Amino acid sequence: MHRLNRMRIDAETANQKTLEEMTDYYTMWAHQIKTPIFALRLLLQENPTVNKEALTELFKIEQYVEMVLGYLRTEDMSSDLKLSRCALDSIIREQIHKYAGIFISKKLSLTYEGISENVLTDEKWLGFVIGQILSNALKYTRTGGIEIWLEDERGNRVSENPNLKQNTAPGICNTAPATLVIADSGIGIQPEDLPRIFEKGYTGVNGREDNRATGIGLYLSRKILRKLGHEITVDSQVDKGTEVRMSLWKKDLEMY
Repeated sequence: MHRLNRMRIDAETANQKTLEEMTDYYTMWAHQIKTPIFALRLLLQENPTVNKEALTELFKIEQYVEMVLGYLRTEDMSSDLKLSRCALDSIIREQIHKYAGIFISKKLSLTYEGISENVLTDEKWLGFVIGQILSNALKYTRTGGIEIWLEDERGNRVSENPNLKQNTAPGICNTAPATLVIADSGIGIQPEDLPRIFEKGYTGVNGREDNRATGIGLYLSRKILRKLGHEITVDSQVDKGTEVRMSLWKKDLEMY
């Protein structure tokens, strides 16, 4: 019995070492691939009009590399988390700017009035999640556009009614329930797929029709948001669009 236990422990140790080596390899690869990608972008930008389509495809490659890095880093997020009071508007606008070219090339509208509230979160990781949600919305929206707003606990749009805004003193994190909504007018998600969209590798009907789908984006998004003390839900109707809701507020005491 003792020998069997020893063998089991040795096998687990070997498997853990293999996993760590594989993680290190792919992390190194993801960082190294950024150099030729950056060089190629510089070359293509010498004539952006002629190379417009190539630049769009290169941007997609860059986003896939970022997804790989995000996936690897979530295996040990605790050492990388930096919770602070962040301006939600600046996080959102950074991601909008990143995807501006896709909005323009697909001729999609963006409705966003701005959000004045702060949130207790990790700026980099929340930005990563918002970027993933925008990327999905853009991928599956052919006409119309994307709308971003904030809701209070009653489902009212905070940005549309000043009386609904939370009165929070400067530098103090809002602890009232509030939700960031990113909605699109895309093809929607099949009802039978909705319960499984957060499973790792699950692509559903839309993913099977689009060979570029990885089934990782929403899985990573929920995993990251839960690490941050946030939550995510998705409502969708076929041919009408999808609404992604991220509950972002958390109490200061949860930091400790």
